Amino acid sequence: MSDPGLPASEAVAEAQHDDEPILGAASTAPAIPPNAGFRLAAFGALLVVVLFAGYGLGRLNNGAATSATGASSVTGATGSTGSTGSTGSAGSTGSASQAGANPAAPAPSATVIDESQPHTHGVTVPVPGANTAGAAVGGLSLSSSGLTLTPVSTTFEPGRSQKLEFVIHGPGGAPVTTYAIVHDKPLHLIVIRRDLTGFQHVHPTMAPDGTWSVDLTLADPGSYRMIADFTALVGGTQLATTLGSDLTVAGNYAPVTLPDPARATTTESYKIGYEGTPGTESTQPLLMTVTDASGKPVTVEPYLGAFGHLVVLRQNDLAYVHVHPESQLIDGKIKFWLTAPSPGTYRMFLDFQTTGKVHTAAWTVVVS
Repeated sequence: MSDPGLPASEAVAEAQHDDEPILGAASTAPAIPPNAGFRLAAFGALLVVVLFAGYGLGRLNNGAATSATGASSVTGATGSTGSTGSTGSAGSTGSASQAGANPAAPAPSATVIDESQPHTHGVTVPVPGANTAGAAVGGLSLSSSGLTLTPVSTTFEPGRSQKLEFVIHGPGGAPVTTYAIVHDKPLHLIVIRRDLTGFQHVHPTMAPDGTWSVDLTLADPGSYRMIADFTALVGGTQLATTLGSDLTVAGNYAPVTLPDPARATTTESYKIGYEGTPGTESTQPLLMTVTDASGKPVTVEPYLGAFGHLVVLRQNDLAYVHVHPESQLIDGKIKFWLTAPSPGTYRMFLDFQTTGKVHTAAWTVVVS
């Protein structure tokens, strides 16, 4: 502490003397060795090197993690594609792409039908993700399963017999000439006007070149639908297919209103009724009874390998279902099993045979 009585110059000198360290006295600051600066610089350099090395390793690890994540994403995408593809086709395609090879074309699926059991003819390939309620339908397309229906001519004159000719082309474009015999015939042809009148079930014959033909009379003007129901043999595989195309009859078209729904109808001298209620959720039995004018049961005869053939057509789009019955009559009744494709209005046509003659009964049915 400087003396306040000292001159200013002496006071400054004393203050400077107070700030000087006293040798041998205790001090709160550690003594710094002569090489402390060098060690501090070396430590700092080492710390910088460690920091840069750690940053580099982090970059490398992050890159590897990103690559692994990317690989997982690709694998996951491929797996997802496989899971959503039809019957694993997309999954196979993904594997082929990873292997660097082109995926093989899928082999056509065979539809083998046990004709001794009741069954439905129509498109049987399910659509992934689609609602499975309701029966499959056919006849809405002229091409399916690699097969294409090609009519030679589609224009007719009303009330005049004309030859209808058509060809079924295979996947390679060549005419198909081999067919399985289904219910005594290689091909069944349904022809009907779009207002669900003028129903015909006929059986064309095939020429060696694969051209089908049949004499056909379409009575009234309008737009008609031809529906070919067959099982083609392509490359040793059975393809049960139903294809359709439109026919035109020139003239003034006068549509006919469908009859009201009823469980009984008449054709010629027979009365035909049915029991059961068609639905979309499950297959329901339908029992068909044929009686004469007096109400006496009539015994039906086998026709085309069955006691009857039931064709069901949906109003507006003419979606087609062809049902065959059980192999034995039930108390003299024809028993079918039917699932309607969807709610809507339908026309049912039953072909049956008595005393060597084929008859057709028709009903309007509303499925709710």
